Parts: sequence; C-alpha cells; structure tokens
Amino acid sequence: MRSTLRSPKDFWSGIMFLAFSLAIVLIAREYPMGTAGQMGPGFFPTMLGWVLAAIAVVTLLGSLTTDGEPLERFAYKDMALILGAVLLFGFLVRGAGLVVAIPLLILISAFGSAKFRWRPTVALAIGATVFCVLLFVKALGLPLPVLGPWLGA
Repeated sequence: MRSTLRSPKDFWSGIMFLAFSLAIVLIAREYPMGTAGQMGPGFFPTMLGWVLAAIAVVTLLGSLTTDGEPLERFAYKDMALILGAVLLFGFLVRGAGLVVAIPLLILISAFGSAKFRWRPTVALAIGATVFCVLLFVKALGLPLPVLGPWLGA
C-alpha cells in the first residue's frame, strides 16, 4: 500500500513551521493588539505567526502532492556544534567582547558543515567582526564591548 505522504522532508518542515507559528500566536495573545493604524506590541508577532501558519499549510499540502526528498539522518554533532557556538557567543560577548565572540561563533558553527573550509571561514569571521563592530558599536552606538573586561579593556 502506497503512502499519501510523497515528500517526508516537506511534511516535517510544515509541521515545524506550524508548531512555531502556533507558539508565536499563543505567546503574542498576552500583548495588546492595537489596530492596523496604531499597532500594539502584539500586532506584528500575531500577523507574522499567521503568515508562518499559511506557509506551513502550503508546505504540508505540497508534501502530499509533490514528490520530494526522503528524510536524512539527524545530524546531532552538527546541531551540537551550532547550538554550542551560539551559547558560547552569549557567554563571551560581554566578558571577552565582540572581537573574540564573533569569530568563535563563526568558526565553531562552520565545523557543523560538510563543506567546511578554513580560508573562506576565516575571511567570513574577520569580515563579520569588522562589520558588526562598525555597525553596532560605532554607527548605532550600542553598549557592546569591542574588547571586554576579561581581556583588560
């Protein structure tokens, strides 16, 4: 007997989108909506949640009608590297500064890719660090340390 599910990857993507969208809408219910003319803090997340729900439904319906890719193995190591890099960034940004936290975020999370190469990753780390320092610290004036107190700055 043939399954009606023709694209498992799209099906599970749609389920994930739907779960996120419903969580967004439920959380946003706690905030005042306002009107389209005077939007409250709950207006944008609610609308965004409903748009994401529509995308989820289209993806789910597509998984039933269009042939797609099967599911691959779950990449636990890659997920741990990326999540660990984000957590390390959050831990280091105030104490060590952007110049340490951003390159480590990029280098560690890049190890999660099968296409990892040193030269482009280092170039991206340097470029992103310079860009973030110029944008967030210099242009926007956010109180983020370029070099943090752990490094004597």
